[in-house]
Amino acid sequence: YCPPWCLADNDLDGQMVFEEFVHYLQDQEKDLKLVFKNLDRRRADKIDSKEIMQSLQDLGVHISQQHAEKVLQSMDKNGTMTIDWNEWSNYPLLQPKENNIPEITLYWKHSTLFDVGDNLMVPDDFTTEEKLTGMWWRHLVAGGGAGAVSRTFTAPLDRLKVLMQVHGSRSNNMCIMSGLTQMIKEGGMRSLWRGNGINIIKIAPESAIKFMAYEQIKHLIGSDKETLGILERFVAGSMAGVIAQSTIYPMEVLKTRLALRKTGQYSGISDCAKSIFRREGLRAFYKGFIPNMMGIIPYAGMDLAVYETLKNSWLEKYGANSTDPGVLVLLGCGTVSSTCGQLASYPLALVRTRMQAQAMLEGSPQMTMSGLFKQIIQTEGAMGLYRGLAPNFLKVIPAVSISYVVYENLKMSLGVKSR
Repeated sequence: YCPPWCLADNDLDGQMVFEEFVHYLQDQEKDLKLVFKNLDRRRADKIDSKEIMQSLQDLGVHISQQHAEKVLQSMDKNGTMTIDWNEWSNYPLLQPKENNIPEITLYWKHSTLFDVGDNLMVPDDFTTEEKLTGMWWRHLVAGGGAGAVSRTFTAPLDRLKVLMQVHGSRSNNMCIMSGLTQMIKEGGMRSLWRGNGINIIKIAPESAIKFMAYEQIKHLIGSDKETLGILERFVAGSMAGVIAQSTIYPMEVLKTRLALRKTGQYSGISDCAKSIFRREGLRAFYKGFIPNMMGIIPYAGMDLAVYETLKNSWLEKYGANSTDPGVLVLLGCGTVSSTCGQLASYPLALVRTRMQAQAMLEGSPQMTMSGLFKQIIQTEGAMGLYRGLAPNFLKVIPAVSISYVVYENLKMSLGVKSR
């Protein structure tokens, strides 16, 4: 735990001198003025309950008039049912942190950077101040580093999922234990991490392209707001996801092929890429592209809808007493929404993986997306579309937990203030 004064300790000597304290107060006042100006939509130098409701609604948080009035009353010192600058600026400095309304909106906003291995989430929104101060790239670097660590820890489950998606059937009835045993017998313990290298390498370009595309699409759809509504986020996020996935998709194919390779088949990533190009041509790097693109929409839609619903339910029920959701609530909302997103898009992800791997299966015909769907349903039933789901779910909680811990530590190392 870092008490408020430690944020002002610039030289990290455990003591705060007067000059550091003054700088800290000046920084806090700048932040508060920015938030006050955003809330004061009528430019009357006062904020009323309707402006609080509208501002929270823009963030995707829907509260009742009664709830907004409660928030207002907690800051209103003169009984006018409006908040002027003096009341606003004094409130966060005098009240405990858990009741700080401006801080909690930012706390909710930056909770979507947790990595669950499938980077299909809608990108995060950053304020103008965060973009000007360079905090946005620190958040992205921290998120990327956290993703690399969490993916490495859960790589054996990710490879097992791919094996079950491609080789699992009613006849062999591959389960978690038999799949892990089979991998270790074939290539030893190191084989559990096959395909993890390329999975980590693709984090940086995918995150960067998605963030840049998301920012450009926000301007194209005519939104100058720092934070978008749910529908706008869904549209912009889905389109940014399509652009990012289109750019790095060959790396997705390489990841699948490397995860499925036998011992000694490829010497590394470049050897695998050369081998695919020589034997199958350039088109092989885009096998399964259509189901992959189609899977982005249900994933992003379900993930956003569930996350916003859970968040709003929590704030409606418990926000009157404490607006700080806490780590467990954030992790819970992120885990449940991501799980629902995966459930919605999983059949398309399975078909994508099989299309990517078809050339590796001896005697297997090269089937289309619709052909594969029909074959799976005819031979294995509807449950066949969810093969490999168990290891996929098993990795969600450890992936989110590890990602959160590493993300918080990297943020501190990069000088990102915890909100």
